[in-house]
Amino acid sequence: MNDRQPGLVMCVCTGKCPGFSKMDIWDFINRVRVELPVEFGVIHPQLCEEDGDRYLADLLQAERPLVIAACAPNMQVKMFRDAFAARGMDVKRDMTPLDIRDMTTEEAVAKVAAALAGKDGGHV
Repeated sequence: MNDRQPGLVMCVCTGKCPGFSKMDIWDFINRVRVELPVEFGVIHPQLCEEDGDRYLADLLQAERPLVIAACAPNMQVKMFRDAFAARGMDVKRDMTPLDIRDMTTEEAVAKVAAALAGKDGGHV
């Protein structure tokens, strides 16, 4: 499954999380989409809510690995493991959770780039 380019989903925690105050989220997602080897880059307002569950379930129908740029990686694994398991996917293998809070746009893009290159604990 990892021979496909991953998708990237940025979760902005309703857009009001102070952890994203140093970042231009639109510049971040556009740079990721255009500059990095991902199939797509999207922003979701709150993946941990019911509509986020439905969105993730729909997105995972493609069985594409995902990078989720959001909050603490251990929280992401807990919140999203059932959605991955429902598609026969392994959250530890098929998701790369990145914490990009409290970063500038440049720092966040660099963190995603490093993960995609396998240099930041990434496994995409």
